[in-house]
Amino acid sequence: MGSLAGYDTVVLDIEHGLFDLRALDWIIPLIRAKGMRVIAKVLGPERGPIQQALDFGADAVAIPHITSAEHAAQICGFAKFPPLGDRSFAGGRTSEYRGFTDDWVSAQDRRTQCYPMIEDASAFDDIHKILDLPVVDGIFIGPSDLSLRRERGAYSVTEADLADIRHLARAANAAGKPWLLPAWSEAEQRLAVEEGAHTIVATMQYGAMLAGFTTTMQNLQKINADVRTTR
Repeated sequence: MGSLAGYDTVVLDIEHGLFDLRALDWIIPLIRAKGMRVIAKVLGPERGPIQQALDFGADAVAIPHITSAEHAAQICGFAKFPPLGDRSFAGGRTSEYRGFTDDWVSAQDRRTQCYPMIEDASAFDDIHKILDLPVVDGIFIGPSDLSLRRERGAYSVTEADLADIRHLARAANAAGKPWLLPAWSEAEQRLAVEEGAHTIVATMQYGAMLAGFTTTMQNLQKINADVRTTR
């Protein structure tokens, strides 16, 4: 349905969602077969979830709860092969079930992207050092957790929230690296367009379903009210 609607990227929220390994094994190839890009928001900042998502064929991993440049250097390294990083080779789907070559390793490191999520106050403070890392291809901004961890409470798209997003966006732009933003509201979407976001995550599955159900019900209720007032 996302493909039919014109979307070109799918973010799989493995951290908070219901995806197990069996589901990822079929849904990642299906999305790519539709000509769409797959970003896997992995379970946590650990080697296993990162390597599994890439071995299944994800185009990129977004890694939650990165706390510093030092942390990013270690954890994001699991998405890149030596000598750049410390990813382990698996002779499966990505290598067409064959062996591998130095050219294949270089191509994988270029093609598969690693985005640490900036959602901790300490990562926010370390943003320039994080963006300088060769194992970091860009950043995925996490506004909700960032608001909580910057002691503003629940995220409500305040001017301070937007200022934090804009700061991170401009840091990424200055480093020449892409940045990605979940942007449900018009204010967030406008900022994302104005500041040149690489990827705007404009809706989520359950939110889109709820919006569709709600709009249909509201339209029906309006028709019902209109009919009653004309009787």
